[in-house]
Amino acid sequence: MTTALITGASSGIGAEFARQLASRGTDVVLVARSRDRLQQLAEELQERYEIRATVLAGDLTRPEDIERVYEETEGRGTAIDLLVNNAGFGDYGEFAESDRAKILSMVQLNVMALVDLTHRFLQPMRQRGSGCIVNVGSIASFQALPYFAVYAATKAFVLSFSEALWAENDKTGVKILAICPGPTDTNFFEVSGSPPSNGNSSQLVSPETVVREAIAALDRDTACTIAGGLVNQAIATLPRLFPRDVLVRAIEQQFRPKSREN
Repeated sequence: MTTALITGASSGIGAEFARQLASRGTDVVLVARSRDRLQQLAEELQERYEIRATVLAGDLTRPEDIERVYEETEGRGTAIDLLVNNAGFGDYGEFAESDRAKILSMVQLNVMALVDLTHRFLQPMRQRGSGCIVNVGSIASFQALPYFAVYAATKAFVLSFSEALWAENDKTGVKILAICPGPTDTNFFEVSGSPPSNGNSSQLVSPETVVREAIAALDRDTACTIAGGLVNQAIATLPRLFPRDVLVRAIEQQFRPKSREN
């Protein structure tokens, strides 16, 4: 029996990772801030798939909670075969007018926690000669996004970091994947304060599709996959085809808050 640790597991892509992995007979360790939602999901998975689901409630912007997640798994002899670094959030608006504490928390969660957890769990995976790490990026990984400046920058980090680790671990038995979905039917827009229209709401991809494509990409052992079909693949390719300043100005007009129009 294998065990997966999933961050941001209380909803959206994280919860769907838990469901699809549990359906394959994988035990899961569910990590997020909301204990109640995690407990509800754990009970659902255990009843439906007869696997073991462990709840570890914590705030991964706090280094001590990251330490606790590691100590209560690998530190107690529970080998993590698959780490899914899904926890993260975005914030919409002008950087200069953003809440400083919120954007620093975003960097802490989207980047620092991901790097910390990856470093902690990668070492025992290498020692065992097997394991997988999935880092959830975005099609924002490929292009600067005005009014999502910090979020897009964190996701660019996730992509670059993951691809580098994929190459470093080519002969270790450990697979590394960056999954880069486009706009997905989660609570992202609600949390970030972005109008759904900025995410092409008519083209939202389901979390089920994102996770299914991520698992298929792991089987292929590829460094990165863009989830959600040809449209998202085309969007990710645009920065290679146009001058960067031309493209970022066009995106600024698309994402510009209504309060700045006219």
